[in-house]
Amino acid sequence: MTPALLVATLGGVGRLRPGPGTWGSALILPAAWLGPLACLVLAMVFAVAGWWAAREVLDDETEDPGWFVADEAAGMALTLAALPAATLPGVLLAFALFRLLDIAKPWPVSWADRQPGAFGVMLDDVIAGALAAIALLAFHALLPGVIA
Repeated sequence: MTPALLVATLGGVGRLRPGPGTWGSALILPAAWLGPLACLVLAMVFAVAGWWAAREVLDDETEDPGWFVADEAAGMALTLAALPAATLPGVLLAFALFRLLDIAKPWPVSWADRQPGAFGVMLDDVIAGALAAIALLAFHALLPGVIA
């Protein structure tokens, strides 16, 4: 397996069935215990590495294939960066919010999903992660102490 495919599939996790995107997102959950700053850095690393991998393994006409899960890693890590502290309820809520937004694709996630090439493959999940992070921050502001 080439380095780009290793990144694209998160070491093969993207080949798991059913729901490779769910498996790719779940793989990132332990990063929450590294803290918000580490999750933010991981999100940036996954975004850049995923964009590179998408350019290497996909052509500009390819839609986001299910086995490509580096984008889920970037979005999930960005979501986790919004948790003030890692708790099981908080991490589970972050996971559920990100997956809901990634699957339902409300605007602007749906817009990003229609963009061509590596840009579109990565951007929809990064936007879903940002929206989930905003929702977590709002939840924490309204109900402090519930998720952290």
